[in-house]
Amino acid sequence: MSMMYIINLLLIILIIALVAFGIYSLTRGGKRSAEISEVERERLAYSLKGMMDYIKNQFDEITRMNLYDLALSEDEFERRKNTKYELKKALKGAGFADSSDKKYVKTLMFDLLSNNYKVNNININYAINFDNPSRLTAQDKFEILLYQYKKEYKTNAFSQIVTEYQLDEPKFEYDPNVPSYVITEREINEIFEEQSTNFSLNFDDKLEIVVQRIYQGYKGYSVIDEIRDQNVDGVSGGVSGIPPSFLDQVGDMEEYLDETGKINIPMSYDSVWVFYKGKAMYLSFLSFGSEAELKRVCQNIYKYNNPGQLSESVGFKINEMKDGSRVVVLRPNFSESWAFFVRKFAPPTLLNTEQLLIHEGKEPVIEMLKFLIRGARVTAVTGEQGCGKTTLLMAIMKYIYPTITIRVQETAFELHLRKIYPYNNILSLRETETITGQMGLDVQKKTDGGVNILGEVATDPVAAWMIQMAQVASKFTLFTHHAKTFPNLITSLRNSLLKIGMFNDENVAEVQVVNVINFNVHLKKGVDGSRFIERITECVPKEVTYNYNDNYRNAKTMDGKWDSFMDNATEYFRHMTQTANYEHHNIVEFRDNKYYMAHPISEENIKAMRENMSPQDMREFDDFIDRVWG
Repeated sequence: MSMMYIINLLLIILIIALVAFGIYSLTRGGKRSAEISEVERERLAYSLKGMMDYIKNQFDEITRMNLYDLALSEDEFERRKNTKYELKKALKGAGFADSSDKKYVKTLMFDLLSNNYKVNNININYAINFDNPSRLTAQDKFEILLYQYKKEYKTNAFSQIVTEYQLDEPKFEYDPNVPSYVITEREINEIFEEQSTNFSLNFDDKLEIVVQRIYQGYKGYSVIDEIRDQNVDGVSGGVSGIPPSFLDQVGDMEEYLDETGKINIPMSYDSVWVFYKGKAMYLSFLSFGSEAELKRVCQNIYKYNNPGQLSESVGFKINEMKDGSRVVVLRPNFSESWAFFVRKFAPPTLLNTEQLLIHEGKEPVIEMLKFLIRGARVTAVTGEQGCGKTTLLMAIMKYIYPTITIRVQETAFELHLRKIYPYNNILSLRETETITGQMGLDVQKKTDGGVNILGEVATDPVAAWMIQMAQVASKFTLFTHHAKTFPNLITSLRNSLLKIGMFNDENVAEVQVVNVINFNVHLKKGVDGSRFIERITECVPKEVTYNYNDNYRNAKTMDGKWDSFMDNATEYFRHMTQTANYEHHNIVEFRDNKYYMAHPISEENIKAMRENMSPQDMREFDDFIDRVWG
């Protein structure tokens, strides 16, 4: 065998070996790619987005299905028809904060994911990594904590977390010299680490948390969905951080951060605030994630009862939600960014003055409020935003005699008095796009109203109509106002009468106001968020006497007639230029965290109050006067 033959044989063997190795490598690599592709597909399918897409498709299929094409039996047809109707209704109601519809939608989502989509204890970690706490985000940890606390504390879960860990204490988070109310990611991480040893999540727990996350991104209100349902005073978004318009001015955000020396600045969609026990608290660990998500929430949160479309030409909407919460939504170009404010009100079980007033010496103050209402006094409840005006007004309504009819005028339904006092004769009206507050108040005069309640005197026409109604159209009137002091209240109402042209003279307009307003209950919010009645003030109109004379008739000379005229002119200008047409006294004062009974009620008001009371209340009122002022 020649050497050449051997060399050729070896080359052939080598080539065959290389080809075989290549084929083997390609085959094995293909299998590995297929394996990797299969894992990636599973990861995407069971991610939050993948499961949300599945839920959307299933719901679309259920709600849009033509049942007549399926040749179903009569029983199956009715069952699917009812399911289709119930789901359509629930999806609509869930967007209006209807708790029963929300529960229905979430239950159906839970069943679809667990039974049809085959979510299990392993692949659920692709959505939220429950098995690896180090990979959980602050939002994940917070929602797990809230879920666990809800098992025991229900709608007080958030309040319990805040109270237990003193999260409502002021912190020097952003400025070493200026405290602020903020809950940080660091605090959530520490709480979760401490609490994680006290609970374990089974599969149903995990799926409930995932279902809530999917729901809030689909039909709910994003990261505020569960917080909004808690017993908090309110929640808002889009009210801090850099608005999108600022990016157009800056150009390059990274360059701007370098110039300012800041590592990161929150955007408007990173803004989540909770109004809790009078404190505006920034939840810095939560974010809507994008401007589009914040916009979605703003465009859906106000839609209950079809209040009209929010647009560039209609830059804000004020409405109520299904549970009675007030919602205000604003959008560019009216506001610098998309923003919303949800204001919740105390549940009926908490609406009594004994629970609202907590400071020492409150007992005679509560009695005083009762007698103001029973005595049919025109009373203004004043104070800054969030100090509890509406809540107190709802609470003292229980002192109105059931025989007296009540008529309410509001910008948006907030008082909901018929839910609290279902056996009273009450009718509430509100402004619409075509019916102004003035028109509503005019209609009220023809509805047999005994007491008129104005949710808020915020415009000049409403202020003027309030004065007119208090004079002639009802037994007495209750209203809220934002005045800071009693003179401010009188001046504001007086100016409203002048602005709409009812009067041309300040003095005459002021006389009209002070002859209407009897008492002012002024509320205040402390630095620590506590709320209290700062004062109850009585208005006492000054008696006006005109000392004109007709001596000019008997004067024999022109000088005598002129002197008489000058005396009358002096008297006229004295009245026209007098500093005030009223006196005001504080009946109740709050000092050093305690209520004090101060100046006694005037004899005029005591007499008028007794005339409107029942014999039993009259006796109690007399005893109260003797006990407090002697």
